[in-house]
Amino acid sequence: MQETSYDHFKSLLKYTNPWRLRMILASFYSVLNKIFDLAPEILIGITVDLIVERKDSFVASLGFESITSQIIFLGISTFFIWSLESLFQYLYSINWRNISQNVEHYIRLDAYDHVQKLDLSWYENENIGNITAILNDDVNQLERFLDSGINSIIQIIISTIVVGAVFFYISPLIACIAIMPIPIILIIAFFFQKNLNPRYQAVRNAAGNISTTVFNNLLGIQTIKSFIQEKTEKERLKKISQDYQNKNKHAIKLSSAFVPIVRMGVLSGFLGTMILGAFMALNGEIGVGSFSVLVFLTQRFLWPFTRLGEIVDQFERAMASTYRILNLINTPIKIKNISKPEKIDDYMSPIIFDNIGFSYDDEQIIFNNLNLNVNPGELIGIVGSTGAGKTTIAKLLLRFYDPKFGSIKIGNTDIKNISTSDLRKNIGFVSQEIFLIDGTIKENILYSHMGYDEKALKDAATKSQAHEFISKLPNGYDTLVGERGQKLSVGQKQRLAIARAIYKNPPILIFDEATSAVDNHTERLIQEAISEISKGRTTMVIAHRLSTIRHADRIIVIDNSKIIEDDKHDNLVEIDNGFYANLWKIQTGEGS
Repeated sequence: MQETSYDHFKSLLKYTNPWRLRMILASFYSVLNKIFDLAPEILIGITVDLIVERKDSFVASLGFESITSQIIFLGISTFFIWSLESLFQYLYSINWRNISQNVEHYIRLDAYDHVQKLDLSWYENENIGNITAILNDDVNQLERFLDSGINSIIQIIISTIVVGAVFFYISPLIACIAIMPIPIILIIAFFFQKNLNPRYQAVRNAAGNISTTVFNNLLGIQTIKSFIQEKTEKERLKKISQDYQNKNKHAIKLSSAFVPIVRMGVLSGFLGTMILGAFMALNGEIGVGSFSVLVFLTQRFLWPFTRLGEIVDQFERAMASTYRILNLINTPIKIKNISKPEKIDDYMSPIIFDNIGFSYDDEQIIFNNLNLNVNPGELIGIVGSTGAGKTTIAKLLLRFYDPKFGSIKIGNTDIKNISTSDLRKNIGFVSQEIFLIDGTIKENILYSHMGYDEKALKDAATKSQAHEFISKLPNGYDTLVGERGQKLSVGQKQRLAIARAIYKNPPILIFDEATSAVDNHTERLIQEAISEISKGRTTMVIAHRLSTIRHADRIIVIDNSKIIEDDKHDNLVEIDNGFYANLWKIQTGEGS
């Protein structure tokens, strides 16, 4: 059964539970504000009654005999009513706005926290720009509704009750005529709400497509410029933006028709009240003051219903956003910790890949019965053709993915029985896709949050061959690296990433193509860094350049979903027509 906007609204209300008492207080302020907001119309009727009836007026019945005292009483009453109306407007405004900010903050953090826990396989099928749009634009859409929408609904209800009560007190017949259009208005509102929901969901999805395109293009701006494709990308964005525009027009076309239709219902109620009330006043059935109250309150009674169009519009936009946010938050996490994870006392234990089968999808098999043992404290190199599964070994060990069958153990413990946080805390990973935060060099090295230790910081930078270039920078370790580290060269970023892994001081280190995009000098520096920091640790180096791993204790060669060679460099290069030997000849210029 497809969920409705009201289902989404009930789910949204769960996020307001921490501020339930404050919402009750804000609702109370909204009620009082509306009561005092309606009072001036009643005061106008009382004033007219005073002018017509004089000493027999309603105010005179309260004990004010002279006209002067009655006018002074009305003046003072008007002042206090307007003051209290303004006070409660301030109170409900500040409370509803703070509640909306709190809920927005809470939902955004909850959604972002869940996104961080989702599996890498989920990211491969999602657009980052769309996720950004949900966490930003859609959450902001909720804030706009919570800020004013709920208050508007409360005030329409209170207005209906208070004005209806006044009408029935003055004339039940006129009250019945005045409220006659309300059921019709509500039916119209329900019709519009039902039909607007899918239109606004389409609008929010189109907005996500815009965010995705802009996000990807800004990331790839160098490529766009180098291929002179600015015009092409502008046209691509133009088409996507036009799709968003068209979907918005489709929704606006329906939502804009609401107010004119409701206005006709309001007009019918207003005319009925005015005409019937006028005849009753002329016949002496009601007083002139009462008739004035009816005329003024009829408009105040029915006119707010024209705002239902705006409220329905806000509501449906917010529920379309809620649908996208809840879909994100409810996305299942596949890689989970067991209820009682085991603790490993010593991560300097053998790492065993036992009969591993794995594929990213059901079509392309990466591993089939892969077996690999890595001894504690050993430095192994992993090489192979593109797509052979070198990086997959690292992802499986970090438990970014789980194998389809088989097990990975550290010592005698299956890594599925270890908490992912404990496992990853003990593994240092230097990826070929370097991620740096938009902060200082110091902040990037300290990213593991292991506590600040200046000696360890500089020791990590020295071992990673980064201290020399850092010292030459104007602000040294306090130098800002820019977004994604754009102020640094590729080699500098790579060494900084290695320093970050060293500062973490894990017993297991993994380097994934750490020298794939650097020059020969930087490669030599990184080789020296790996050689130094691998001492006393289990180290796995995934490399395309064989010179990076030639001094490894063992070199694993992967091809056709299995390990085809496993030995030291000197022995592998002696194998006639061996995979590694042929690759070495090509890279050293000895082969063709």
